[in-house]
Amino acid sequence: MKLVYFRGKVPNFGDELNLDVWPALLPKGFLDEDESELFVGIGSIIGTQMPAHARKFVMGSGYAGYMGLPDVHDGSWDIRFVRGPKTAETLNISPDLAICDSAILLRAMNLPAPAPNIGVAFMPHYESLERGNWAEVCRLAGITLIDATKPNDTVLAQIKGARLLITEAMHGAIVADALRTPWISAKPIFWGHHMKWLDWSSALGIDLRMQELAPSNVLEAYIRATGRGGMRGKTGRLAASPLATLPNTYFAHRAARHLQRLSQMEPQLSEESRIIDATDRAMTAVDAFVRSRVAVS
Repeated sequence: MKLVYFRGKVPNFGDELNLDVWPALLPKGFLDEDESELFVGIGSIIGTQMPAHARKFVMGSGYAGYMGLPDVHDGSWDIRFVRGPKTAETLNISPDLAICDSAILLRAMNLPAPAPNIGVAFMPHYESLERGNWAEVCRLAGITLIDATKPNDTVLAQIKGARLLITEAMHGAIVADALRTPWISAKPIFWGHHMKWLDWSSALGIDLRMQELAPSNVLEAYIRATGRGGMRGKTGRLAASPLATLPNTYFAHRAARHLQRLSQMEPQLSEESRIIDATDRAMTAVDAFVRSRVAVS
């Protein structure tokens, strides 16, 4: 049974969590390279891109509209639980299967010690690190930048050590909530990433308060205005040219002031009873799946 998850041209914290969570929680040798059976893990990866012939076992994944909508009732899907009620509704499966994103299972693992001297931190979506100027914004704001493309042990330690996490990356909030670090959600500048936040937060009964995020440069201002997410073409070249130096400086200082204002807002955390219950239900689903596989073999 092969673990499947999204892999882009750079590592991304939320997706790379698959390599931490499942080897730690599943029996040794449970996962292999047999593509006739797929273990569908953390991320918005439910879609028609999955091979039709393979048996697909879903463990806390979500549907976010990135790929086509599959018919999960065609006999090739075995859904143990999904990220939230919006995924369950879209797939037309029982709402009882809407437990939570399986990154919540970090709570059942030994994790790195908290990193010191983090204070308030900001975690951009990994795509915003390439498009934006967030290192400079965080420097101006006096806020720690958490880079979603860095090794997971580093990111986990920083989230654990933060007094407050402002995050554009959904798995920043998911992990912060699981580890009980107060967080503030920043609405992703690229609109295509919005729906999945409501899917996850609804599963934990969180009344999500998403705050606007000020763009950090000309390119992000263009993305905010148009809903287009690419860096290529005339606009991307112009945004990186000397002509954009002054407006980019303006946007960076404006975004830094905005981050400082966000850091003064009331953060969020799910209720302790809800996260304990969701963790127990997710762990029970994983254990039941493992037992069913052992019984078959």
